[in-house]
Amino acid sequence: MNTSFWKSGHAPTLFAAFLYFDLSFMVWYVLGPLAVQIATDLDLTAQQRGLMVATPILAGAVLRLLMGFLADRLSPKSAGLIGQVIVIVALFCAWQIGISSYEHALLLGLFLGFAGAAFAVALPLASQWYPPQHQGKAMGIAGAGNSGTVLAALFAPGLAALFGWQNVFGWALIPLLATLLIFALMAKNAPERPKPKALADYLKALGDRDSWWFMFFYSVTFGGFIGLASALPGYFNDQYGLSPVTAGYYTAACVCAGSLMRPLGGALADRIGGIRSLLMMYTLASLSIAAVGFNLESSAAALTLFVTAMLGLGAGNGAVFQLVPQRFRKEIGVMTGLIGMAGGIGGFLLAAGLGTIKQQTGDYQLGLWLFASLGVLAWFGLYGVKLRWRTTWGSAAVTAARV
Repeated sequence: MNTSFWKSGHAPTLFAAFLYFDLSFMVWYVLGPLAVQIATDLDLTAQQRGLMVATPILAGAVLRLLMGFLADRLSPKSAGLIGQVIVIVALFCAWQIGISSYEHALLLGLFLGFAGAAFAVALPLASQWYPPQHQGKAMGIAGAGNSGTVLAALFAPGLAALFGWQNVFGWALIPLLATLLIFALMAKNAPERPKPKALADYLKALGDRDSWWFMFFYSVTFGGFIGLASALPGYFNDQYGLSPVTAGYYTAACVCAGSLMRPLGGALADRIGGIRSLLMMYTLASLSIAAVGFNLESSAAALTLFVTAMLGLGAGNGAVFQLVPQRFRKEIGVMTGLIGMAGGIGGFLLAAGLGTIKQQTGDYQLGLWLFASLGVLAWFGLYGVKLRWRTTWGSAAVTAARV
């Protein structure tokens, strides 16, 4: 990162936004790495397990609209503080009261949705401090909070094996409380924030066809990332008989690849243009997912392909949000909520769909190939709007950023 980037915004806020996003994603995703152990204790089917890990994703998708609205009406910092407190209380109740049924697990998933909704707060909080030519890097760093999924995948199954999976919720409270304090002390709202948007502004934004394109593109990149991250522990356990802890390590490698590539994807998009970068990433992810769908006998080969796919999806997340602030800078709070919601819905459909297809057909092949086909469709869609975008809002006369 060059010196001009660090001087152009507010580094403490950028760090606080990243940390808040990171720990929020950790607990938003925590049911995924624990899915095998929870399903065993609660005697869940593959379909129920898939819906359990998908519920926080859907709840987070819907709540991103609410949190985006609060970030606009109150402030990103205030919305972030409210969301963190709700998640901490929910985890404390799950730890002390316990999860003894499938319905209890779904209820916890609904409250964990507030953690997933951190997306609609952390990204505007960071974005509003930085000029157009540095949006890719700023949004990429804040969005690298996806790496919280790595922490959950690495540590949750092991802690569950040692202390029981219900106590994992209690362990999670320690870093969450520390993050709440750091966020309260370090985060600051940008001095020049867009005027608050009314609910009608969300409906107005949906009238712009570009908003639908961005929602679709992100439903594939982010939906693919979080949907696969939630489904992979069960996939590796079902497909290759790996223990929950080993499946967690495999999953951690995949989500680490996707998380690390988000800021790099944003920086790459700043350099070569978001459209070109995103086209490359859709190609990489689609080919990798299609290949792993052939039910490879080697778990190492499947792992390699999933890591490659996650590299593409993670970089694609950064590329999408290099483009969004160029097109919707004044509406960034509204659009972050809408696009984030679409990404969460995509993740829910993928995670729940893979579980349902596994239950109905006996394997994951059809589900993986359907997702790969969506990546191909997104590639053609992006290629179709490329010329219009580069000659209108993405032209050199309108923005200093590369589109």
